[in-house]
Amino acid sequence: MTPIAPNELVILRHAPADHGGRLCGRTDVAACLPGDDVLGPLRGLLTDCEVVSSPARRCRETAEALFPGRGYAQDDRLWEQDFGEDERRAFEKLPDLGPLSFDALARHASHGGESFLDMVGRVEPALREIAKHVRAVGPTLIVAHAGTARAGLRLALEHPALGLKFEVAPLSLTRLRCLDDGFSIIATNQCLSL
Repeated sequence: MTPIAPNELVILRHAPADHGGRLCGRTDVAACLPGDDVLGPLRGLLTDCEVVSSPARRCRETAEALFPGRGYAQDDRLWEQDFGEDERRAFEKLPDLGPLSFDALARHASHGGESFLDMVGRVEPALREIAKHVRAVGPTLIVAHAGTARAGLRLALEHPALGLKFEVAPLSLTRLRCLDDGFSIIATNQCLSL
């Protein structure tokens, strides 16, 4: 695997969530942490990165398992999408959104929640600030959510809905190069081992 570059922003989706078969965007659940056989290679690859985490428990636990005793920043803007009335709903009882186009899906919000585009509006300023820091100081790892990674991909692709076309597995890496005028995509859904 290619080493992390000095101008790289890496978004790591947290370890699998202990969700009990229910949707948890803003629902704060624990991580189901793997052993060091999985975390060790990630730690080795990411050791030179500064670390920023979503405040979600599953993200903090992932960051702490990767880098025990190492400090990291938290940014409230990096929370996952708020799924409103669908939060904590069993996966099999979620509405079927398959017929929606990607543009309509990006605008869809469950009652009391936020759409993907709403979440992107919250996350993107944080990603741009962190990218500016990367260009000045060096690589940064964000431990966050699938939605955060998709927001980063949306930024690189410069299209509101295209981030939704990517799968983002737990403990997968989304690697973006921070350029003066935007981002390029190095890799998506990159898993070292699971």
